[in-house]
Amino acid sequence: MTTDDHRAHREAADRAADELAAYAALPATGPYGVRPGHALITMVEPHPGQERAYNRWYEDDHYIAGAMAMPWMFAGRRWVATRDLQLLRYPERSAVARPVTAGCYLSTYWLTEGRYDAHMRWTVAINQRLNRDGRVHHDRTHVFTAFQDHAATVYRDGPCGPRDFHALDHPYAALVLEVIDADGPESRAALLDWLRSDHLPRRLADSPSALVTVFRPTPLPGDRMSYVKQVEGVDTRLTLLWFLEEDPRRAWAGHFTGLDAEVAASGLGRVELVAPFVPTVPGTDRYVSELR
Repeated sequence: MTTDDHRAHREAADRAADELAAYAALPATGPYGVRPGHALITMVEPHPGQERAYNRWYEDDHYIAGAMAMPWMFAGRRWVATRDLQLLRYPERSAVARPVTAGCYLSTYWLTEGRYDAHMRWTVAINQRLNRDGRVHHDRTHVFTAFQDHAATVYRDGPCGPRDFHALDHPYAALVLEVIDADGPESRAALLDWLRSDHLPRRLADSPSALVTVFRPTPLPGDRMSYVKQVEGVDTRLTLLWFLEEDPRRAWAGHFTGLDAEVAASGLGRVELVAPFVPTVPGTDRYVSELR
């Protein structure tokens, strides 16, 4: 081995040691609690004919390499809306989904509170690398994709039952995504207070929903991937996730119709989407044939 070879080998070893030292230093300070302080909520529509290819790519590769393998993302779950579930959605004229049936797959992830900035730097870098390496499925449309800050969690059963940090691991039968826009930035705090103290406790009582988490969207960084549009409604929007213990088809008429009318009657905002989903079955293409 030449002198230059020895030098190159030593420099490579030094870089590897520095990298490992950084891994030891990064988690040594800062928050490391279990509270879901932030979320990634992404609703996607595979292009026609790409349903199975998209499902296999996302589940076999992207769910892991583009999400769960990242620092500070501690829980995730995928959901799907078959055609009959898509047809339950409202309002017909939605500011979120155009048409309202768009977005048959939903992925939800919890991030450790206080670690959003560190996670964001990692996720931008890894997604740029995945794209460069040909590991991104481009035959899809991001209908509703945003990182979000946790604003509230309301429980049906008080201190009993799974907490919000369990929600993506607990075997809930379904999830309902609700998006509400306040009448203006100055109204969102009042809307959140009404939801937390009045609307959600009433709706949860004796319902099949065990809990509702409420989030505020945050803007995506300027160096995000070009196929993901900038987040809308950053100053006015609230995103609600209802976790259900039974099939949403059975619960729909009794518990999820009329949410838009009740929010409108409050004078604080308007519902832009109410959409039910059921969990995917990892390792399978179950439901792929039921999307259209």
